[in-house]
Amino acid sequence: SRRMLVFAGWGNNGADALVAARVLAQQGYRPEVYLFNIHGNRLTPECRISRDRLIAEAKAQAEKIVAEAKEQAQAIENVAKRKATELETNTKNELKLYTGQALNALKSEVANVLTDKVVGQDVEKLVQDKDFLGKFAVSLAEKWTGNEPAVISAKDAEGLKAYFMKHAKDLLDKGLRIEKVNGIDTLFTIQPEDGSYKVQFGKEEFETYFKAFLRPQLVDMLF
Repeated sequence: SRRMLVFAGWGNNGADALVAARVLAQQGYRPEVYLFNIHGNRLTPECRISRDRLIAEAKAQAEKIVAEAKEQAQAIENVAKRKATELETNTKNELKLYTGQALNALKSEVANVLTDKVVGQDVEKLVQDKDFLGKFAVSLAEKWTGNEPAVISAKDAEGLKAYFMKHAKDLLDKGLRIEKVNGIDTLFTIQPEDGSYKVQFGKEEFETYFKAFLRPQLVDMLF
């Protein structure tokens, strides 16, 4: 434990004992000093000097220990404050990031719901409008047949053919064919006469088109 007991008298031998205690303290020991016969001013000058020096060094050592403890405590406090500040900053940044992501997700969901509702209802009405489908098919065929003969396949081929006969007979005269096809989900398809590829148009395709068209404008209007 490096603890030592030192008993010193009031004379010069006691002074030597106090010197020894001071040296032991400087070497890292913990001397516990008992000085006897101090009443009545009986200490010799050498003993008094050794006593005062021992007390002064003990006080200086105590002050040093207290100062080091304060310095260490301040360092610990500074580290704790820095870490607390970093944690607060990181937490705020993460909350800001998560809040932004949540807000964007909410905006996207709101836009999806409104777009689905608006477009879904109107497209449902649109695909039931024979005049619109006829105009659309004619416009499409006019662009298509300018390059190559084409074939339109549709559920209601007779109705579509009648519309073409009334509004675009010249396209039929150029070789555009309208064929009836059962069991297809789309409203109609158009393809080159050789059948190398085809493009289909139905409710889903119209919805996709109008959603892509309306969504940016809807987002700007809402947010």
